[in-house]
Amino acid sequence: MPIIYSARWVLPIVTPLIENGAVAVDDARIVALGPSTEIKSKFPDSRVEDFGQAAIMPGLVNSHSHLELTVMRGFLEREENDFFVWLRKLTFARLAMTSEDLLVSATCGAIEAARAGVTCLADASSSAMQAMQALRAVGLRGIVYQESFGPDPALADSNVATLRKQVAEMRACESDLVRAGVSPHAPYSVSAPQLELISRMAIDDALPVMMHAAESQAERLFMLKGEGAFAEGLRARGIEWQTPGISTVKYLSRLGILATKPLLAHCLNVNAGDLDLIKQSGAGVAHCPKSNAKLGHGRAPFAHFISRGINVGLGSDSVASNNTCDILEEARFATLLARLDQDSSPITADQSLSAATLGGARALGLDDQIGALAEGMQADITVLSLNGAHQQPVDSPADAIVFSSSGRDVVMTMVSGKETYRDGRVCGVDESEFRERIEQVRITIDSAASV
Repeated sequence: MPIIYSARWVLPIVTPLIENGAVAVDDARIVALGPSTEIKSKFPDSRVEDFGQAAIMPGLVNSHSHLELTVMRGFLEREENDFFVWLRKLTFARLAMTSEDLLVSATCGAIEAARAGVTCLADASSSAMQAMQALRAVGLRGIVYQESFGPDPALADSNVATLRKQVAEMRACESDLVRAGVSPHAPYSVSAPQLELISRMAIDDALPVMMHAAESQAERLFMLKGEGAFAEGLRARGIEWQTPGISTVKYLSRLGILATKPLLAHCLNVNAGDLDLIKQSGAGVAHCPKSNAKLGHGRAPFAHFISRGINVGLGSDSVASNNTCDILEEARFATLLARLDQDSSPITADQSLSAATLGGARALGLDDQIGALAEGMQADITVLSLNGAHQQPVDSPADAIVFSSSGRDVVMTMVSGKETYRDGRVCGVDESEFRERIEQVRITIDSAASV
C-alpha cells in the first residue's frame, strides 16, 4: 500500500508545479503524483503525511564533495590566499588521520548532508571505503570516487595497480545506493601516462570518473607555460613536466579522459572550445561557486554551461573550502554570481533549482533514477518548509526556495523510499556520538599541524 506525501506545493522539476499536490510512494519508487485530491482518491486506503505549507521536490544532489575532510571545517582559513600552501597543509593533516578518524569525519559529513536535504553525493575520497561506509550508515545515495595521485610518470603503472586493488575492495562494498568510481585527482598531481591508464581502466571496467579540472589560475599557468607553484613543486621533487601548452580540457581530451564521460569539478578557466568539447563528450560539470570564491579562484561560467546544454550540477566541495554542505545556499550564490555576467541572460531560480536536482543527476549519469519527481523514478525526496518568517509571503515557491531558504528549512529527507532525516533527527546514526568523536579527531589534526 503506498504512502501519500502531500504539501502546498509539489515541484517535479520535469513537469509544471502542482499546487496542493501529493506524491505516492510504494517501497522505493514513486507510483503517482498530482493534485492531492486526485492522489488520495486513487489510493483511498493509504496513509497520508501532510506537510502543510511546504514544498515537496526531488532530493538535492551534491555533485562534488569530500566527506572525509569534514573535520577540517575552519582548519585552513589562514592559508586560503595561497592554494599550493593550502593543499600541502590539507594533505599533511589528512595523513595524520587514521582509518577510524576518516570514517568519523565522513559520517559527520553525511549527517550534515542528510539534514540539508541532500540525497545523493558525488564524493571524491583518498579513503573511499570509509566514505562508502559513511553513506551507507546514514542511508544516502552516492558515487564514491577513489582518488589517485602520482605526478611521476615512472610510477604510473604501480599507482594504477594500487588503484585497481582499491576499486576491487570498493566493489565488494557496493550496494543499490552506493557505487564505486575513480578520480585521477588533477592534471598537476597525476602524470599523463597515469591519466591514459586510468581512462582505459574506467572504460574497460565501466567505472564512473571524476576529476578536478581548470580550477585555478595556478593550474592554468602550469598547463600553458609550465610555470608557477605546481611546476616548481615538481622540479623540487626531480619530476620532469612536459608542458602541453593547451587548456586543461583539451589536455584531458587528448589523454582519453573525456572519452569516459567524466564529472569535471570546477571548470573555471574554460573557453568556448573547451565548452564545446565538454558538451560533445557528454561530460558533466560540478559547479562549486562558494568554494571557488572562498579560495579566490574566480567565477565559472554557470550561465554558459546552462545555455550550451551542458550537464551541470551544484557541488559544495569540501567544508574545508566552503564551511557548509548546503546545496540550496550554493544555488542562491550560483544564481546571484551568474547575474554579474553581462554577456548572458540572467539565471532564474527555476534553472538553479534544476541544476541542484536534475542537473546533478545528469552530471552523475543517474537521471534515469533520480533528479525529478515522476512515476517510476526512485523515491529520493526532499521536503522543505516554506512557513518561516524569513520566507513570507511566498509568491513563487522556486523563488522562495532559492532566494529565501537554506538547508536549515528541510523537514524531511528520503532516499529510495526510506526517511533518512525527519523533524530534526537523522534516522540511521547517533549524531551526538559522532559529534563527540569528531572533536577528538580535530584535536589530532591540530596537534599534527603544530609540530
